Amino acid sequence: MFSFKDMPPSAASLFAAYASFATSMMMIRSITNDLLPPKLISFISSIFNYFFTLKSSPQTTLVIKNKTNYAKNQVFDAAEIYLRTKISPSMDRLAASKTPRQHRVSLSMDKDQEIVDQFQDIHLKWRFVAEKTKEDRQHIEEKRHYELSFHKKFMDKVVDFYLPYILRRAKEIKAMENVSKLCSQNLSYSDDFGDERCRGNWGSIGLEHPATFDTLAMDPDLKKMIIDDLDRFLKRKEFYRKVGKAWKRGYLLYGPPGTGKSSLIAAMANYLKFDIYDLDLTDICSNSELRRSLLSTSNRSILVIEDIDCSVNLQNRANSDDESENNDDYRSKLTLSGMLNFMDGLWSSCGDERIIVLTTNHKDRLDPALLRPGRMDVHIYLSYCTSKAFEALTTNYLGGGAIHHPLYEEIKALIEYANVTPAEVAEELMKDDDIDIVMEGLAKFVKLKREEQNGGNKAPEKEGNEMEVVGGRRRRKWESTKNHGEESNREF
Repeated sequence: MFSFKDMPPSAASLFAAYASFATSMMMIRSITNDLLPPKLISFISSIFNYFFTLKSSPQTTLVIKNKTNYAKNQVFDAAEIYLRTKISPSMDRLAASKTPRQHRVSLSMDKDQEIVDQFQDIHLKWRFVAEKTKEDRQHIEEKRHYELSFHKKFMDKVVDFYLPYILRRAKEIKAMENVSKLCSQNLSYSDDFGDERCRGNWGSIGLEHPATFDTLAMDPDLKKMIIDDLDRFLKRKEFYRKVGKAWKRGYLLYGPPGTGKSSLIAAMANYLKFDIYDLDLTDICSNSELRRSLLSTSNRSILVIEDIDCSVNLQNRANSDDESENNDDYRSKLTLSGMLNFMDGLWSSCGDERIIVLTTNHKDRLDPALLRPGRMDVHIYLSYCTSKAFEALTTNYLGGGAIHHPLYEEIKALIEYANVTPAEVAEELMKDDDIDIVMEGLAKFVKLKREEQNGGNKAPEKEGNEMEVVGGRRRRKWESTKNHGEESNREF
C-alpha cells in the first residue's frame, strides 16, 4: 500500500508545504469572513481582480452584411463604393475586374484584405470577408460582409457620424459616375459583380439607352409638364414625411404601340439618374414572391411593369370572393389585392424616392383600383405622331435644315390626319442618307397609311399627347389635383 514513506524526499516536502499553505489559507478565509464586513471584502476582491485578471480588448468590430433579410443593406453597398476610393498601391492583394459593358478596369478589395481609414480622430480598419455557400455550373453564391474595427469609446461617433458620412459620399460618387442600372430578375449577371447577382435576385447591366427629353418626339409642353412634375417630386421629401405619405409617385403611360412609352421611361431614368427595375409579372407566382422581389429593390429607382394588361391575369378582388381564403391554390396566386397592397398599402412605405411606372396599350382594360390617386398619380397619354412630334423627329434625324425641305409642310399636314406612330416615322427617316429620297419616301408612306385607314376620306383630327394628374378638375392638359396631400393648379 502506498505511504508517504515511499515518496521521494523532494515530493514529500512539496506535498507537506502545499498542505500547510492550504490549511493556512482556509484559516485566513475563516477569520476574514468573521472579522471583516462584506463591503470591505468585496472592495478587496475587486482590486485583486483588476490587477490579476486578463483585461478585455479595447477594440470592437461591426459586421456589415450585404443583405438584411429580404432587403439589401445600404451600408454595405455604400461601403463598397466608398472603399474603392481608398485603395492604395501598398495593398498586397486587389481584385481587378472588367465586364464586357464596363469602360475600364475596376479595382476593389479582395477577400481577407484590409483597408485603414481615418475619420476625425478615429482610426478605423476595414476587412472584407467572403465565404462560399453554394456552387453549381451556372454561378457561385457567396456570403459577403465587411468587418469594421475601432476603439470602443468611439462607438457613438462611428454610428452617428462616420457611417452616415459614408452613405453621403457613396451617393456623391455614384452621381459623379452618372451611371444608371437596368435590373431584371431574368438576368443572372451584374456589371458590378460579374456572374453574381447584385441585389437580391436582381441582375443588372448599365443603362445605355440614349433617350433624353431633348430627343423625345413629344409635344414640348408635355415634356415640360413631366419634367416639372419629376422635379417637384424630388424636392418634397420633407413634405411627404410631414403629411404621412410614402415618398413615391406612380405614372401610367398608355396609348397605341410604338408611341414612345419605353423611350419616355429611359428618358426619365437618365434625367433623374435612377436605376430601372424591369419587373416581369409572368415570373412572379405569388403575393409573397412579389413582396420579396420589390423589397430587394433600391431607393432612387423606377419600377417598371410593361403591358400590365396582358403580362399576367391578375385575379380581381371581386372574383376572389368565390374562392376560399383557406385554399392553398388561392394563397399561391398573384392577386390584384397583393399588387395594390404594395403600391398603396402598408408595404408601400418600405423605401423612399421611388417611382412606379405601368404601361399599357389599353387603359380601359385595367381595373379602376389600379388607376386611382395614390397608385397611378399621373396618367400620360402618348398618341400617334403629331405635327410637333414630327418636327422634333425630323430635326433629330435629318438636322435643323430639314424643316425647310419643300415636302416638309406637306408631310406635316398629312401627319395630322393619319394614324402614324413616331416609331414608324423614325424608321422612314433612317432609310437613306439622301434627304430628298427620305422625304419623298415618307410622304408616300403617310399618304398610303391615310388611305388604308380612311378609305381615301379625310379623317377627323386625332387627339394629341396628354398628361393628366388624377383626382381633380381638368384644366386643359393638366388637372387641378389634391393628391398625396399636395395641391397643384397649373394651366398651360
